[in-house]
Amino acid sequence: MESGFESIKTVKTLKAMTERNIYKICSKSEWAAAQAAGVYEGSELDLKDGFIHFSTAAQSRSTAAKYFAWQLDLLLIEIDAAVLGDEIKWEAAREGQLFPHLYSALPLSAVSAVHDLPLDDQGAHVFPMEFGVETP
Repeated sequence: MESGFESIKTVKTLKAMTERNIYKICSKSEWAAAQAAGVYEGSELDLKDGFIHFSTAAQSRSTAAKYFAWQLDLLLIEIDAAVLGDEIKWEAAREGQLFPHLYSALPLSAVSAVHDLPLDDQGAHVFPMEFGVETP
């Protein structure tokens, strides 16, 4: 029988794995290279780790703050997770949260939108309006 904590964890796991869109933060130059190549191979960190790191909408702000603080010329790439299907692997990472990972190149056909990710005067990235307020 599951404890209350395990039930909550299971619900959060199922919710994460049913996200319609997942997101990648990358530099404008990385994205230009991907467009020229027809696929996105990943960032330097992705190539080192052997998979492309993505975030859910709820994880994207904290990802930006932790790994891209004060960086200019960034884009938020919106990916239709359904296009990638089972190629997306949901794996525990930061604070035990499940993050989507892709162990191959990202086909540009899976990209549904590309958003600028400017900085505000406090150095925080300004996310598109549809992101609303981040929830824990």
